[in-house]
Amino acid sequence: MRSRSHHGFAVPQITLFCLLLLTPPRASLALNLTALLSTAPDLSQFAALLASATPLAEDLSDRSSLSLLAVPNAYLSADDHLARHRLSPAALADVLRYHVLLQFLSWSDLRALPPTGKLVTTLLQTTGRATDNFGSVNITRDPQSGAVSIRSPAPYSPSNATVLSLVKTLPYNVTIFAVNSLLMPYGLDLMASETRPNFALNITKALIDGHNFNVAASLLAASGVVQEFEADEGGAGITLLVPVDDAFADLPPSVALQSLPADKKAVVLKFHVLHSYYPLGSLESVVNPFQPTLATEAMGAGSFTLNISRVNGSVAINTGIIQASITQTVFDQNPVAIFGVSKVLLPREIFGRNPIVSAKPVEGAPPPDADALSPENSPGLDGQPSHLSSPPGFREDVRSRAGASGGSWSFVVLCCIGLYLVV
Repeated sequence: MRSRSHHGFAVPQITLFCLLLLTPPRASLALNLTALLSTAPDLSQFAALLASATPLAEDLSDRSSLSLLAVPNAYLSADDHLARHRLSPAALADVLRYHVLLQFLSWSDLRALPPTGKLVTTLLQTTGRATDNFGSVNITRDPQSGAVSIRSPAPYSPSNATVLSLVKTLPYNVTIFAVNSLLMPYGLDLMASETRPNFALNITKALIDGHNFNVAASLLAASGVVQEFEADEGGAGITLLVPVDDAFADLPPSVALQSLPADKKAVVLKFHVLHSYYPLGSLESVVNPFQPTLATEAMGAGSFTLNISRVNGSVAINTGIIQASITQTVFDQNPVAIFGVSKVLLPREIFGRNPIVSAKPVEGAPPPDADALSPENSPGLDGQPSHLSSPPGFREDVRSRAGASGGSWSFVVLCCIGLYLVV
């Protein structure tokens, strides 16, 4: 009889032990911030503030990679922000959320900051109560002194802090830095309470109030899709990328947007909408650049996607034939974000694969081909499956016929010359 101790238990125990070693650490190891701070007595007051803000525990339940900015007792006692603002418990929780960066930053990451700094999203930005990207912080490093400063991206914001030291690191999970001051989010006193009732945003009115989106507002109202957008405000929310009025004026005559059939026009409008709420900070740090749109849901997976990236400090949006950028924030309150974009986002599934040339004339440039982007030549929306191909080659047919005709005339001319020489 074989030994049970060798064959029955020893191997499974070793296997179980190996599996435990290979199992990634759970978020709870990183997110019990109060326990982590308990080993640093000079941060006890800040740890007490975190413990009193009970909503933070739920907010951090699905976070596994972050950096905490903690204020030592000596600096916190001398800081008059809390007394001066007389913060409610909900507002205090938002201040503490502003000290939780949703990115693991090591000490070497801070030393390697570019001269322009780095914009990092905080836990506050995810609540939707911070306007624009004011739920983020801008981290910069003085190349001469090496001092690392943290401040609001809002212009002329008086709130800033300097990193004093690295307190604790759990690699790729949690970093705790000591800073010399509390950071107060810009516009804190204007933020809505956590008990704010759900709202239904009138998207058309928000665009009209933006004073630079009259054409887009008219298109949305006339198409009827705005009601569908507003119905999607619940759940994960929506993000609208709305062209400014000048963007429509810049369209070349070959892009006959107004003459599109109603169903195609609706798809183009849906192409400007992401079916999730993305504040600006989230778009700037998007992990998957190819984002599906509402048009993707209507026309099929893999089609009508937008390539979103950060280029030269701005959020760039590429459709494959149009390169646009976000120019302004029109509205940003969870679950709806509306951003102005510099160009009309034209899907290549409708307008072909050739880059679109602006309507503004360029000196020395040839006139655009009127048939290059004709909507009636576009595939995929008239019952035929779309394969992201270019419109049928009408121009190539014309050129081939012209080439054949030219060859015939050349043959006739040569024959005439030959007869002349014979005679």
